Amino acid sequence: MSDDLPVLPARPSDGHKGTFGRVVCAGGSRGMAGSVALSAMAALRSGAGLVTAAVPDRILETVAGFDPAVMTRPLPCDAAGRFTLTAVRDALSLFADADAGVVGPGLSRADQALSFAREVVREADCPLVVDADALFAVAADLDACRAGRPRVYTPHPGEMARLCGVSIDEVQANREEIAADLAGRTGAVVVLKGAGTVVTEGGRTAVNTTGNDGLATAGTGDVLAGMIAALLAAGMGAFEAARLAVHVHGAAADRLTRDTSRVGLTSTALVAELPAAWGGVA
Repeated sequence: MSDDLPVLPARPSDGHKGTFGRVVCAGGSRGMAGSVALSAMAALRSGAGLVTAAVPDRILETVAGFDPAVMTRPLPCDAAGRFTLTAVRDALSLFADADAGVVGPGLSRADQALSFAREVVREADCPLVVDADALFAVAADLDACRAGRPRVYTPHPGEMARLCGVSIDEVQANREEIAADLAGRTGAVVVLKGAGTVVTEGGRTAVNTTGNDGLATAGTGDVLAGMIAALLAAGMGAFEAARLAVHVHGAAADRLTRDTSRVGLTSTALVAELPAAWGGVA
């Protein structure tokens, strides 16, 4: 995959925060506040100039405590700290001012939170990475969630099985074909995670060669979602952004485990390694 990697957009020496892209990450719920924070922190460490975490009001202070460089916006939620449908209008307003976004990390599977995700996927104007519980949400009505705007779906094999109505074993036995079929059905770029992550838009498909089993730990998918969003915000096409982010995500894990065990790799360590890993392609 590295032989013909997409090229990072040039960063003008007189650029400013707005030049390098605005990303909004919408997600989180009580008990899963870290997921959306990881996406936001990864977007910052992947070149985005401004990143906002749009989160349920009840967890705002928790999310804000992860990284002072991540801005936060509280959205309406229920008593359990999960998005309600009344949050849709505010979320869409934030996405209208963004260059790219993420929806899903830590969202929860409460009915209104899932309805919130479906509305955002359908209506958000900016390119969007659809991750985690937002994939659970759109699986209920894939046709209605065709947005006509750039979307990147980032399922692991279990999420892919639900999206396609097949077993996990079938997904793993036919990874490229099943991912390409989903891309054709939805109009989205599909990133089927796992060993040899598949990136496809239906007509074009690439299989990643970086990364290792240290990535099989909580939060690393949230990191990838934020990385893809940062590249979308920088103006890359969805297929190219997904390919490059997947490559660097794996390269960061390889760097981390070069002199240590793959046991114990954490998503926060992965985030910290990203600036060095981006140096390998910049």
